[in-house]
Amino acid sequence: MFILRDLLLPLQEEFSNTKLGQKRKVWFTYALLSVVVPFTSSITSNLLRTLQTLFGLEIQSQRFYAFMGSPTLPWKALWRTMWKQIPNPATDGRIMVALDDSINPKSGKKIFGCGHFHNHATKGSQNSYPWSQCILAIGLLKVVKSRWVCLPLDFRFYMMLKDIEAKSINAIRKGKLLSFESKMEQAATMLKEVHRCFQLPVLIVADSWFGNNGLWSRLDKGADGCFNLLTRVRTNLTLYDFAPAVDVAEKRKAGRPRKYGNRLGSVNDCAVRCKENAQPYTVSLYGKKREVLAYSQMVMLKTMKCPVRIVWVYRQTRYVALMTTDLELSIKQIIEYYGARWKIESGFKEIKQEIGSSKSQTRNADAVINHLNFCMMATALTWIYADRLQTAPDRKYKIRGRSSFAFSDVRRIIAEAALHKDFRRVCPLPGQSPQKSFIKTLLRMVA
Repeated sequence: MFILRDLLLPLQEEFSNTKLGQKRKVWFTYALLSVVVPFTSSITSNLLRTLQTLFGLEIQSQRFYAFMGSPTLPWKALWRTMWKQIPNPATDGRIMVALDDSINPKSGKKIFGCGHFHNHATKGSQNSYPWSQCILAIGLLKVVKSRWVCLPLDFRFYMMLKDIEAKSINAIRKGKLLSFESKMEQAATMLKEVHRCFQLPVLIVADSWFGNNGLWSRLDKGADGCFNLLTRVRTNLTLYDFAPAVDVAEKRKAGRPRKYGNRLGSVNDCAVRCKENAQPYTVSLYGKKREVLAYSQMVMLKTMKCPVRIVWVYRQTRYVALMTTDLELSIKQIIEYYGARWKIESGFKEIKQEIGSSKSQTRNADAVINHLNFCMMATALTWIYADRLQTAPDRKYKIRGRSSFAFSDVRRIIAEAALHKDFRRVCPLPGQSPQKSFIKTLLRMVA
């Protein structure tokens, strides 16, 4: 009860003191809770039913739809307030940020942000270029009650250049055609905002697509330690040794000194040679203690144009090559931190399937952006609530090999707190409270 109050009151303060602003802060609070409450998918019509049936909020459908499609909701200020409420966001003195993109298939042709984006997870006879939205997102990786989680921090809709040049209706917002931004430019903008907010070094954990100079150069080559990358390395990438020391005689020769040393071969070639020198390590991966063989070497990469640490991790007959620009990380930290990157994939599933953003029917640009903001902020609110609990929640549906609590367990706890009669002290509403028996029946139905 008090945790929910402490999380919601600072968000309400971001709305204006006008009569409309005071109404909107109440609508925002209960709309956010309606997304969290695990009764139905978070399409706008279902949220309206939840507000009216469970919370007793008297609001006309036309006014609610206008609110959900409003272009003036202070999302930037709301997100900064949410970031500041994260308990102990740093891990070993760093802000660990997972970076990835995901597609959200849609059926309507006039939905904002839609295009024929390539789906790398296509199977069988599925369409490789489904009609979908491409969402680039970042999330904070941290340990909550002994398990890794990913808290959504920010997102962008990626638009293809050909759609913008064709003046597609799906790339128009407020009557204006959006300007093109590459994924690297969008990622760099979001990551710089994170650094400005937390004032701590940022470690970006991403897949191999982002592990190149395209992102690194837009982060000002790390900005003197403000940013570092931890990614997977492509197996055909060429590695180089450090340039040999230059003596006084060679300094007099014309031309710049050598930046790279001898060619060491590809990542795959080095993996074969280094396997016999690999050492055993016990690391925590995917909730279990695992034994792996690993070997590390400092090399130069022409794709990054800077020294990096490469770690080859061997498991049975396969290996994974990881790269980081943070030379202070240990081998064990590199393996465990990259293993935590998978939580952003789990986060996409929570947002699209459990929260239900994939079922949204909104088409207007502001309504689409607002709806996804609500879904992502509800996910972040859920994990922050879990982090502030004194003890870890119990897992309702126990699975062999999984003893830690699930995302749905925290949503159920928040629902019970939000539907408690004393919660009206936080956001007073006119009318009577819903009947307890009805609420308990619904909770049993979705448990």
